[in-house]
Amino acid sequence: MISARNARAAIAPLPRKAALSRRGFCLCCIGAAMAGDAWLTPRQAFAEARGLVTLIKASAAASPIVTHKLGHNLAVLEGSGGTVAVLTGPDGKVLIDAGIGVSRPQMTKALADLGADPITNLVNSHWHFDHTDGNTWLNASGAKIIAHANTLKHLSQVERVADWDYNFLALPAGGLPTEVFSTERTLQLNGQTVVLRPYAPAHTDSDISVTFVEANVVHVGDTLWNGVYPFIDYSTGGSIDGMIAASDANLAATRDDTVIIAGHGKAVGTRRELHQFRDMLVAVRDKVAALKRQGYSRDEAVAAKPTAAFDATFSAFVIDPDFFTRLVYEGV
Repeated sequence: MISARNARAAIAPLPRKAALSRRGFCLCCIGAAMAGDAWLTPRQAFAEARGLVTLIKASAAASPIVTHKLGHNLAVLEGSGGTVAVLTGPDGKVLIDAGIGVSRPQMTKALADLGADPITNLVNSHWHFDHTDGNTWLNASGAKIIAHANTLKHLSQVERVADWDYNFLALPAGGLPTEVFSTERTLQLNGQTVVLRPYAPAHTDSDISVTFVEANVVHVGDTLWNGVYPFIDYSTGGSIDGMIAASDANLAATRDDTVIIAGHGKAVGTRRELHQFRDMLVAVRDKVAALKRQGYSRDEAVAAKPTAAFDATFSAFVIDPDFFTRLVYEGV
């Protein structure tokens, strides 16, 4: 989920032709909503932001689901918000993340194509709606919902994202996690040891990773935006330092041959790509922090182009270098 955090000041326009795609998900909707030849005033930005959830859901309603089979009865589904992982087997389908509810027809077909096993378990990687909006229908289909305690907290109440000027309503009872944890938890499902590891606040204050031990696969949620600049949700505890710490934790918990599932960007990635993402975060953080210590304003820091060395690799997405620099500036 992306924020209009920078709406308090003028936001540089994003490319006019930010095309929707399964990898663009909700972020490309921001490109459509904020595109233009003039900078947005705060009032204009707030007005656009209030419509973003509608645009995101409309995109998800029309997007196809693309399936990547990983072996070991694991698959990855792209096209409904954040990347969804599915483990099939005699214990039923186990999903990591729920996508967006309006994708139910496409998701139902994609899940059916993975076999007749019923849906039995759903793990939320964090609270953002592009990962949890499908909770309610999946629970009605048989899924027990498991999540970090902070995910339950955020989903149980009106959660205001101030910079969107938007209030996310609480999910209905059927969409709320019924099993929560705040320390490491291990499940045994479909022949896999499934390890749920909370992070300290990173992308949000509710992030977890999910490791399928025997398959050597880990879903790291939105602590990895593979090959693109990430969003950091300061509204619910995220931080640039937390994102770096999460990347370090992910590197420590994986091997060179580990398959890494990212929340956004290239869905199925490698440890090398994770390392590149971490190194980018560190370098940009350090450059922006140095500029801030020297007295640069936010806009002056943006003009100094601290991301320039990485733009060719990471800027081909709707979070452009200027927007990412503003996010980092806020957190250093």
